[in-house]
Amino acid sequence: MNIIVAGIIACEIGFWIVLGLGLATRYLLRARKLSTILLACVPLLDVALLSFIVWDLAGNEATADAAHGLGALYLGITVAFGHSIIAWADGWFSYRFAGGPRPQKPPKSGRAYVEYEWREWGKMLLCAVITSAVILLIILLVGYSPRTEALAWWIPRVWMVTGIWLVGWPVWASIQYGTRQRQPQ
Repeated sequence: MNIIVAGIIACEIGFWIVLGLGLATRYLLRARKLSTILLACVPLLDVALLSFIVWDLAGNEATADAAHGLGALYLGITVAFGHSIIAWADGWFSYRFAGGPRPQKPPKSGRAYVEYEWREWGKMLLCAVITSAVILLIILLVGYSPRTEALAWWIPRVWMVTGIWLVGWPVWASIQYGTRQRQPQ
């Protein structure tokens, strides 16, 4: 197994372990301050992965491959979507173990659905910006060469996915909503 893929898997497992410990500490042990400290450690996993990728390319003089680009994408996803994933888990944990209200499901239609889809796409846009910035930063640190060429390949791909997401969800939801609003009742 590629060492970077192993690092990504370790960070993902670490994310869920730290999240679970943080929420268990908050709701089962009722130690809110300790829980906040644990949950604040989640971004350290991203820093560790970024450091690992840079070390592999710069210090270890590895040639970038798909795993290095996947690592940059993983960082973009965790930064852009991480807060909402933590909030989602917090809501369900509170409901299940602390008598909190049942979390609402995302809307399925109407204006609320359109707004939801635009917010989610905004997160994907942030993910694409972060992924591109991380890749460019790594290329800047390591130097553009045949060793980092595979990283540059990821930038247009992440933007292609972002464009598909834009058309397939928020734009499409907006068109459907607008069409329904114009239909006579």
